[in-house]
Amino acid sequence: MQRRSFMLWAAGGTAAAAAGIGSIAAYLRWQEITPTVLYPGRSEGHYLRKLLREGTALPPPSRTLSTDVAILGSGIAGLTAAWRLNKLGHRDFLMIDGPQPYGNAAGGHFGDLAYPTGGHYLPLPSPESTHVREILFDLGIIERDPQAEKPYYDERYILHAPEERLLFNGQWQDGFIPTEGVPPEELAQHERFFAEVRRLRQAHGNDGKRVFVFPTVESSQDPAWQAFDTITLKQWMEREGYTSPTLHWYLNYCCRDDYGTRYDQVSAWAGLHYYCSRWGQAANAGNGAWLTWPGGMQPVATAMEQASKVRRHAGTVVSLTTTANGVEALCLELVDGQPRTYLVKARKAICAMPLYVAARVVKNIADYGFDAKRDTPAYAPWMVANFLLKRFPDELPHAPLCWDNVVYQEPGLGYVVSTHQDIRVRPPEKTVFSAYVALSDRTPQQARKWLDTASPEELLALASVDLKTAYGRDFASCVERVDITVRGHAMAAPLPGFRSNAGLKALREHDGAILFAHADLSGFSVFEEAAWWGDRAARLAANV
Repeated sequence: MQRRSFMLWAAGGTAAAAAGIGSIAAYLRWQEITPTVLYPGRSEGHYLRKLLREGTALPPPSRTLSTDVAILGSGIAGLTAAWRLNKLGHRDFLMIDGPQPYGNAAGGHFGDLAYPTGGHYLPLPSPESTHVREILFDLGIIERDPQAEKPYYDERYILHAPEERLLFNGQWQDGFIPTEGVPPEELAQHERFFAEVRRLRQAHGNDGKRVFVFPTVESSQDPAWQAFDTITLKQWMEREGYTSPTLHWYLNYCCRDDYGTRYDQVSAWAGLHYYCSRWGQAANAGNGAWLTWPGGMQPVATAMEQASKVRRHAGTVVSLTTTANGVEALCLELVDGQPRTYLVKARKAICAMPLYVAARVVKNIADYGFDAKRDTPAYAPWMVANFLLKRFPDELPHAPLCWDNVVYQEPGLGYVVSTHQDIRVRPPEKTVFSAYVALSDRTPQQARKWLDTASPEELLALASVDLKTAYGRDFASCVERVDITVRGHAMAAPLPGFRSNAGLKALREHDGAILFAHADLSGFSVFEEAAWWGDRAARLAANV
């Protein structure tokens, strides 16, 4: 069905011949483009499953690497751990990349045009996120007063206007929540919801802590507020009398955008945290501003690596065990499809990998209080398609292109313009549109199965849905190349009950030869949480 949809879009059906030369040219143009598809970790996963199925063993290690602290994973948690160790004067550490350097913070390039393959922005950190502010100050992103109420940021990284727009009823409008042509009674519900958000931002529990903050472990543990984690966001909306279809669509969109999961599945606590925890301010930007880079979060990841002076090594950890002297990690590299293994010995290991991986890698992880069947989070799949455009497509009148552009539909999440921050007298000739898709219209298991078997053309068809809606079939004539990144387990989904997950709590509190550090420990994937756990693990590893 997906392939048929792709062909119908490209050809315009049997009516293409009557639609003129432009439609035929668009059809031929799409026929020429086969996207490059990247599946981080799939080759290693398939190879290991093949070994298990055949009952064969990995080749013996060809060498042994020794270090004081081994950082296993190069995403934001691992990079933060390396950054903190270096800040503490601890120099003897080694990082094993994992399936993809920088993980969900990775990006790519079409020549000199950068693009994201994972996360693409960072909200201004709130006052409680002192660890994030310290990182940003060290990297020069915050220029002064990092812990003040309103730090001063490097303006190159503050999102420029126009920021966002929504294609609703065939017209672009400012902002993401529909307003144009929306009945007054619905608009009144919009205002009531955002008034409630403003109230909840200042709410405190009976323990004196703010209810919704980053890091989430600093949020109030008041049972009255914890009860929000027993229902879904949709159930909370219905309980509070919100019936507006446009408000329901908007909150569902935000859950899909942040968690890869629909609002009728996301915990109400997590859904409200999305709005109520993000209120950082800047001395030189308005409230609600964002930080962004053409390459998404990769420039930040690269800067953290450089600041940490970490030694990185390619490879994926396949087993992690404790020894009398510390830990041993067996690592796998696939070189031209052929396996090579090596051993890493260390006093401490910071396990900065997703928990569904750690559950298979860490020997006897149940001994740490983590029951893999009971405690492993659900994971949402994700796809990012980067379209290299040889020219900008034509826009509707009076509808300027924004940084983030969203279409009122599912399963797409809209598209981001990578050159938006590029300050020139004239726009660049070429650009990259990064289209995001959360496959929340099906179960995660169904989505992963489809992603694993879909052809590049089928992936392109799905990734192009929002762009087709925004520009029609003529968009194809603008496209020079497409790169698609598929992440079958992109992010942990905060379903009801995630705040009381006993296994996550046990790993968060563990201190020993193996230290756990990943956003999964908080139950969902965001920079602030990953950085918090990487920072904590580094301090424990350095005995601070």
